[in-house]
Amino acid sequence: MKWHELTISTTEESVEMITNFLHEMDADGVSVEESGTLNKPRDTSLGQWYEVPLNDIPEGHAVIKGYFLEGTDMEDVKSVLRTRIDELRSYDIEPGSYTFAEALVDEEDWANAWKQYFKPLRVSERLTIKPTWEEYEAGPDERIIELDPGMAFGTGTHPTTALCLRTLDSVIKGGEQVIDVGTGSGILAIGAVRLGASSVLALDLDPVAVSSAKENTRLNGLESAVQVHLSDLLGVLRSSEAGDGTALNVQVPVDLVVANILAEIILLFIGDVYEALKPGGIYIASGIYENKEAAVAEALEIAGFVIESREREDKWTAIVARKPPVG
Repeated sequence: MKWHELTISTTEESVEMITNFLHEMDADGVSVEESGTLNKPRDTSLGQWYEVPLNDIPEGHAVIKGYFLEGTDMEDVKSVLRTRIDELRSYDIEPGSYTFAEALVDEEDWANAWKQYFKPLRVSERLTIKPTWEEYEAGPDERIIELDPGMAFGTGTHPTTALCLRTLDSVIKGGEQVIDVGTGSGILAIGAVRLGASSVLALDLDPVAVSSAKENTRLNGLESAVQVHLSDLLGVLRSSEAGDGTALNVQVPVDLVVANILAEIILLFIGDVYEALKPGGIYIASGIYENKEAAVAEALEIAGFVIESREREDKWTAIVARKPPVG
């Protein structure tokens, strides 16, 4: 079987939006390779090791590949993508002088080849991500996340996901009820339970992500602890307030909310997060590119949150904020 491979060279800043565009346009697979220049340090603080050599993608840039069924009108795909990518500038997301390249490839060339580069990865003091097809023996107190990311974003290799997992490792003490907004592959929801959370409600508006998160939850044997819903946070709040009979595995307000999504989206529902948290509850907001950090921090403080820390990797930030306790 043949597939159209569309390669987009752009900026790291615009990766998440463009990958989302590709999924919305029915791409059957999406891959992302970010800068691996020699002056970009690799984190080995937890004993991580890397099989993939550093690439020559310029710093701050990325290469995205989308795969479409043979017979797809690629001129139409590129036309729509150009319009949507150009619109990113109106949201203060700079895609740079992006370019397209196109090829016709065999399915085997892309469907499974990437798996050889996805190896077990220690991402925090206690968490290691293990692809389902790899053998790995865990060490003492090492918690394993079995993962088959499929087409949904979130393998733990991207700085925003790694930041979230490390932050969860530092804030979860045990027994927390958690809401994961924009769950993607479900990696953060699974990680939260592995670290001791009692239950996680994982939300996403993408049916592909919901399917992937459910499957990864099953692979980890956590169906009783992680519930995956096709919804946003506002929908959950309304359902909870209306008492419409929707059975949730958490009781709103909860102890912790985590959102690894674009800063532009984070800014839209900060008030909803505040409402969804108990007094003293924690909000971990990640997916924040460096040029949006100040705006998100300001919005959190205006909403009433107290910022406790900011964790950074490359040009990405995760903000840990707390809803003040009563009294």
